[in-house]
Amino acid sequence: MNASGSPSPALPVAPPRDRVRFWAVLAAALFLPAAAGAGILTLASERASRCVTYGEPCASGLPGWLFGWGAALGVLALVLALAAPAVRVRRAALAVQVCAECVALLVIVSYA
Repeated sequence: MNASGSPSPALPVAPPRDRVRFWAVLAAALFLPAAAGAGILTLASERASRCVTYGEPCASGLPGWLFGWGAALGVLALVLALAAPAVRVRRAALAVQVCAECVALLVIVSYA
């Protein structure tokens, strides 16, 4: 009799799930409602409502091209986060995407 028993086959260990693609798509999906909410908040301010209602000069805020660059960089980072084979590249692209979307939202809110 063998006291140690027969060696059991090693069970394969599944690698931890990479959720970067999920978070990238979620951040992109939440950007449009966040932009709409930021726009409503901006229009609810006193300065913006006077600008729309009475035609007074609007505050310039941050430059408009910054919104375009932020949104475009966010889209490019989303594509990279979805298509990159390396996990480190996807994580970096997700960080860039979230930062670019925050810059675009900041431009919207700066017009208040």
